[in-house]
Amino acid sequence: MGNLRNKVQLIGNVGQDPVITDFENGKRMARVNLATNEHYKNNQGERVTNTEWHTLIAWGKLVDIIEGFVAKGKEIAVEGKLTHRSYEDKEGNKRYVSEIVVSEILLLGGNNED
Repeated sequence: MGNLRNKVQLIGNVGQDPVITDFENGKRMARVNLATNEHYKNNQGERVTNTEWHTLIAWGKLVDIIEGFVAKGKEIAVEGKLTHRSYEDKEGNKRYVSEIVVSEILLLGGNNED
């Protein structure tokens, strides 16, 4: 059960084209916004969709896969771990961020924009 301590699995659609960052030390990072949808019926019997947005961070060879094959609208599945960090914005306010650091990615279906 040790592998289940901090594990996240998501399937969703990419909200915008990935942002690739190249660092001076040669490392590369990809940032992807992923939308997951949950559907249910409300008390009136109407179908309601609840969309959650997740920030994905990928390093190493995963960046090459994302750069070559992932674009806005693409359906993907990811596995990774949930991380939290804080930073100060330009006005000096402390901001908190939750991100999923991706360890595996699976390209699914097609592109919703097709």
